[in-house]
Amino acid sequence: MEKYLLNLKQINSIEGAIDCLSKEIQITPKIQECLDFCIDAHQNQFRKSGEPYVVHPILVAAIAAHNSSDEAMVLASLLHDVVEDTEHTLEEVRDMYGEDVAKIVDGLTKITEIRYSEFDYSHGNEKLVRSALTFRKILIASIDDVRVLIVKLFDRTHNMLTLDALAQEKQQRISEETLLVYAAIAHRLGMSAIKNVLEDISFSYIYPDEYKKIDDYIKSHQTQMQESLDKFVTELKLILDVENAKDIYIYSRVKHYYSIFLKMQRKGISIEEVLDLYALRVITKDELDCYSVLGKIHTTLRPLISRFKDYIAIPKENGYQTIHTTVFHDTKIFEIQIRTLDMHKVAEYGVAAHWKYKSGASNLKEPNLKWLHTLEVDNDNIEEFYDDTKNELFREEIVVYSPRGDIFRMPRGSCAYDFAFMIHTDLGYKAMDCYINTVKKPLLTELKSGDIISINTQNKIVPRCSWYNIVKTNKAKRSIRTICQSRQKKVDTLNGRNIINTIFSKYNSNILNEFPMKNISKVPYNLDHLKNTKKTIENMFLQSQGLFKRISGINVKLKEYKMENIVTYSNSPVSSISFDHCCHPKLNDDIIGFKSGKIIVVHHKMCENAYTKMQNNEPMVFTRWSDDKFYLYKMVVSLPNRRGELARLLTHLSENDEATILFIEYGKDRHSDVQYCTIDFEIKNANVDKVKRMVSQKAKIIEFYSGNDAYK
Repeated sequence: MEKYLLNLKQINSIEGAIDCLSKEIQITPKIQECLDFCIDAHQNQFRKSGEPYVVHPILVAAIAAHNSSDEAMVLASLLHDVVEDTEHTLEEVRDMYGEDVAKIVDGLTKITEIRYSEFDYSHGNEKLVRSALTFRKILIASIDDVRVLIVKLFDRTHNMLTLDALAQEKQQRISEETLLVYAAIAHRLGMSAIKNVLEDISFSYIYPDEYKKIDDYIKSHQTQMQESLDKFVTELKLILDVENAKDIYIYSRVKHYYSIFLKMQRKGISIEEVLDLYALRVITKDELDCYSVLGKIHTTLRPLISRFKDYIAIPKENGYQTIHTTVFHDTKIFEIQIRTLDMHKVAEYGVAAHWKYKSGASNLKEPNLKWLHTLEVDNDNIEEFYDDTKNELFREEIVVYSPRGDIFRMPRGSCAYDFAFMIHTDLGYKAMDCYINTVKKPLLTELKSGDIISINTQNKIVPRCSWYNIVKTNKAKRSIRTICQSRQKKVDTLNGRNIINTIFSKYNSNILNEFPMKNISKVPYNLDHLKNTKKTIENMFLQSQGLFKRISGINVKLKEYKMENIVTYSNSPVSSISFDHCCHPKLNDDIIGFKSGKIIVVHHKMCENAYTKMQNNEPMVFTRWSDDKFYLYKMVVSLPNRRGELARLLTHLSENDEATILFIEYGKDRHSDVQYCTIDFEIKNANVDKVKRMVSQKAKIIEFYSGNDAYK
């Protein structure tokens, strides 16, 4: 596919574009008529590069024909800009080419027609919201016909091939959108060939220096890497006896630059440390041959079992089927993918393979597009919509089981509480704890592929609102959001009431009973509103007192206390701030603060224990995160299996950069000489290399990356 698209990039004439299209599909009278109509409609229109505009829709149609045999998609590709950019109407398209083509063209036109101005996004991150809006308009337009999505991907692919004609700022903006939106959609549709091209081109414009480093390394080491690869392929052919097996084919390729870059980011390594730059594919005749090939490889070469995946037995949701295994050979490791020819078609063309091969003898299954119909495209909160949709598109899957053996695919990082909602909403609301592989576990236990889960319930519904940011599945998030919307308003009102009553507790234990105030729910969020409310009550209180008390005044002056990354305002002394163990609020979660003597105890705003405390009128203070910027880091380190090693590392982190530890996993293999420890932490230092050097003083780093890097 990459070679084919690079050839398209060189074509800039109408004749060349038509010749390219004719090589991909027979030019029927209907296609010829549409070609003539398209050329006439775009007459005297030119692209930024100076070439006739009509070259673009013809080459988009060529890409469509290369990826599918659906004539409607080819015709819609030719016409995709006609309604938007010329005087011709959708009714003309419908009369000339039928309802099927018109429906796709209409969807493609709507994608462009929906403008950013229809939404108020001044409150959010502009780049995030623009991406969210692009997601929304594409999905709304294609909800009834996935071919709209497919043709839009082909359109964007050709635009990316010709991006060098644009200004640098526009190149970067379009590339960012392509990486965030279009590559993600291609991934979800299983169209890996298109996804890889979109990612690599986007990568070259967004991170040109990093792209060049990888490109230079691959080119300068090509000879020695090719020799090593050829040696391995020769041995692999002997192992598989390819000469006598007519239906086994072996292909090799350099991994895509963006995937290499992600691995470098994820592991915190240089390209010299990436061991498997090449991937090999073994194509067989049928499924049984795939397992026969796997057996021969594993009995001859040493496999890395941790990297073995069988997507034939349990396919991905987008239909992808392949066995992945990684083996050692001459101190190097090689990734091998084993699949049949039909599986290869699905892996390359994804959902488009349904149209490309539907008339042949292929055993391709209908594409599974349930996810497209379950997205909440009517969600008014654009950030929530973007987050939900991104989770659906980008997610890496795990496969888990019910006790009856039913298979469930879930996003990596999902917990047992996600699983409960996946079974049934009511089961999630009433879930109490769970059994994972027959061992009793808490509901927030992260699941791993192969786990067998059963959920224990109670009779009452428990609104665990503080778990919203912990669960991974959209169904769990939506269910929690639904049950907690009314709770949130009550919490804000109780919080505001308790803050005001605490301020005036010296004079009246419940001053709001005496002086009711409007909009008390705004107090916990708006410091100015808190101060104005306080001042109003002070004046009302003094007016209600005798002359002596009015002269002596009222002392409720608020003082700011800032400790670690928390800021709180109180009219009585604060000596320390701590986090309660029950809800573990993370940075930027909504938080509230209870006052116990001189100590402020911080809870997640939607914590169930905190709700009980608020109902009991416990003293509260205005509490928020500080404006200091913190940076998230994730790492895996190895430590000698000796007493105190972990404590020394944590002390080192705290002393050097005042790190806040968010997550630790340690001590899985107590009999080993070394212990592998996973730590997530936050610090104010944005320099990844400096932080990495600081950590390496006390521990050997296995993996290290910033939570804000490209992998995220």
